[in-house]
Amino acid sequence: MTTEVRSLREFRMPDVGEGLTEAEILSWYVKPGDTVTDGQVVCEVETAKAAVELPIPFNGVVEQLFFPEGATVDVGTVIISVAVAGEAGAAAPAVAAAPAAPAPALAPAPAEAEPERREVLVGYGPRTGGSQRRARRTTTTTVIAPAPVPVPAVVVPVSVPVPVPVVPEQPSGDRPLAKPPVRKLAKDLGIDLRAVTPTGPDGVITREDVHAHASAAAAVAAAAEAPAPVAAAEPVSVSGSGDVRVPIKGVRKATAQAMVSSAFTAPHVTEFVQVDVTRTMRFVRRLKESGELGRDIRVSPLLLVAKALLTAIKRHPEINAQWDEAAQEIVIKGQVNLGIAAATPRGLIVPNIKDAGAKTLSGLAAALGELIDTARQGKTSPADMQGGTVTITNVGVFGVDTGTPILNPGEAAILAFGAVRELPWVHKGKVVPRQVTTLALSFDHRLVDGELGSRVLADVAALLERPKRLITWG
Repeated sequence: MTTEVRSLREFRMPDVGEGLTEAEILSWYVKPGDTVTDGQVVCEVETAKAAVELPIPFNGVVEQLFFPEGATVDVGTVIISVAVAGEAGAAAPAVAAAPAAPAPALAPAPAEAEPERREVLVGYGPRTGGSQRRARRTTTTTVIAPAPVPVPAVVVPVSVPVPVPVVPEQPSGDRPLAKPPVRKLAKDLGIDLRAVTPTGPDGVITREDVHAHASAAAAVAAAAEAPAPVAAAEPVSVSGSGDVRVPIKGVRKATAQAMVSSAFTAPHVTEFVQVDVTRTMRFVRRLKESGELGRDIRVSPLLLVAKALLTAIKRHPEINAQWDEAAQEIVIKGQVNLGIAAATPRGLIVPNIKDAGAKTLSGLAAALGELIDTARQGKTSPADMQGGTVTITNVGVFGVDTGTPILNPGEAAILAFGAVRELPWVHKGKVVPRQVTTLALSFDHRLVDGELGSRVLADVAALLERPKRLITWG
């Protein structure tokens, strides 16, 4: 006779934003007593970068919700426990009188004995004696906590695997190491094993790895599907005198902390220049009318400002740098990841175009259009906001002439593009109306001295005055 043993499993707050330390629980989709299945979304959380929905990586019945809606929880903290049913006849210790076919003590273990099993993990009781034959094949998941979104860094496993006499299926070519049950699980979930970060011995992909990857991927996908006006849902309280208090959290909290850190860490210098962009505005109209960059490509003055800045950086690569405090070194970056500051309902975000300096004008236009559309829809992923090296902020869209922008933390420079206005200007010895804008370049004076900053800003201005040179330099 067999019995069913129910055990508790804990689901911890994952890191869905590449290094974030906390998240706020926006809403619960389940309550104690509800039945949940592997992959079911149980709650929505907001990090400093995105609002995401979290799927549970196992089946069971909700036992307890550890935090209410609105609570801010550190990454790695248990947020929900689930009662999980063990395998019949497998969860309890072996009974001496139970009939079982004898098996040699040194018999090779079958393929189903997976490396993620432990003697005292959930669903398995401690052994009472020597080796014993398993009753039948089981695929019980032993996920302890979902891993963060895979990034190109060293991943430390949650638990230390113990040696087991199992040889995983050997890969052919670039096929990743995994056993057949794990491959089937990945296939059922629609996951490419080559994208999964392995944590098992010798680079073996375990069921935990597959579930963790599925959980992280679902969280990012949920962030992309979330509606933009998240900020509208933030609660406010009104005092008797009519004051309104707005809680600072999520993107706004992260922005505030980053700007304070940047302002009081990097010595800022800002320089300004007025530029006659009449030819640039004509060039923009010509590109729009001719469609030479592509019929579906959006062309704007910001595109040519971005191209001018990237061209200036190509001539003066020292400005595309970072300060390494620990090593006391200046690190000149090998590629330009161009950030574009975007105001969204959740606050200011700065997604970036990876390796923007290597793109043609048409390629840059396509990437810029996609970045702006994604940001406006609230679908920017955390990965798109990592690794920026220099930023443009377009304050001109608000009718502002210019400003003194604060550096994105870790970056050496940020360019503010002001409003384009028709002003009286001396052109060819005469005062005539011309299209004029003001550019402001802030830079970290530890990395960039006044000469370098001035040369870069002057180059950007000269290129915008005669934009056809962008084609030559680009």
